[in-house]
Amino acid sequence: MGGGMPLPLVLASASPRRSELMRMLGLDHEIVPADVDESPLPGEAVLPHVERLARAKALHVAAKRPNALVLGADTVVALDGEVLGKPTNREDAVATLMRLSGRQHEVHTGIALAEPNGFTAVTTSSTRVRFRSFDHAVARRYVATGEPFDKAGSYGIQDLGAALVDGIEGDYYTVVGLPVAALVRLLERAGWRYDFGSLAPTGRI
Repeated sequence: MGGGMPLPLVLASASPRRSELMRMLGLDHEIVPADVDESPLPGEAVLPHVERLARAKALHVAAKRPNALVLGADTVVALDGEVLGKPTNREDAVATLMRLSGRQHEVHTGIALAEPNGFTAVTTSSTRVRFRSFDHAVARRYVATGEPFDKAGSYGIQDLGAALVDGIEGDYYTVVGLPVAALVRLLERAGWRYDFGSLAPTGRI
């Protein structure tokens, strides 16, 4: 593995945005998407939901790649405690965007690291996002770009959807789908030091 990695690093996600952030950090990685049911459990709160799915994704891929470090992640958008998933069609996307218009919502990303020894560390990062007020015509024009369809909450802050955002409170990368600061802390908890382009073992903390 390049970059001085002591173990292969595997991203248990098909998200191109997460992979781009890993490359931004200089971390060589393999992409092995996890196939897990993302449906919430009855009565499950938002934070336990994203942590459970992040862990499930990491462990699902770790079973296939037992000699690698496996990173799993899950991101949800929540409004008034309700999880807003990926839109099912254009009308659903427009309706979701209009619910978010002029309001503040929360984005929660859970990340989990599974190691060959079976140790799994999990954490969650949350960020508040405030949308500017806009009308149905704006929502329809954005949806017509096709960008919302693979994204929780029907928007992508790192692309065209940035034009809908009035401000954020918290970590921008949490909204993109991989909170960098939380990832570095998670690695440290698991005994790995991020060395600006590589990982080095430091011993369990």
